Amino acid sequence: MKIKNGTLVTLEYDLFVESFDGELIESVKSEEPAVFLCGNEEMLETFEEKLMGLETGDSFKFSLTKNEAYGDEDEEAYAEFPKNVFLDEEDSVLPEIGDYVPMEDEDGTVFDGIVDDITDDFIIIDFNHPLAGEDLFFTGKILKVEDTPPE
Repeated sequence: MKIKNGTLVTLEYDLFVESFDGELIESVKSEEPAVFLCGNEEMLETFEEKLMGLETGDSFKFSLTKNEAYGDEDEEAYAEFPKNVFLDEEDSVLPEIGDYVPMEDEDGTVFDGIVDDITDDFIIIDFNHPLAGEDLFFTGKILKVEDTPPE
C-alpha cells in the first residue's frame, strides 16, 4: 500500500540541520517509531508530500528548505516579560537562558518559548519554532503503511 492522505504511516527517521552530515537534531527509531495519519496536519505538510507514494520497506532521503519547513526566524516572536511574572509563587525560581518556558495568554492558549536573554528587569522569551531559519535534512525508512479503520 502506498502512502496517501488517510493512511496511517509508521516510520523511523533521522533529522539533521545544515546538511546530511550536519548536526543530528532528532533520531526516531523503530523501537519507538513516529506514527501519524497522513493529511491530518500532524507533520509538516511538505514532509508528508515528500513521502507520498512510498510503501512499507522504502527508504527515503530528502531535504526541506527553511521556507518549506518553519520559515525564517521572526524578530517579532521575541517578547519581554518583567521578572516578577515568574515569581508568583513562594518557591519560584527564575528561568535561565536556554530554559523552555510555556506561557499562557488570557484565553488559556499555551505558547512554547525559550529564554533568550535576561536583563536586570526583564526576561526575553523567543517564541520562534526551535527549527525556524533552518534547512532540514531527513533520512529514514517506512516501517508500515495501513488503511485507517472506518469510524
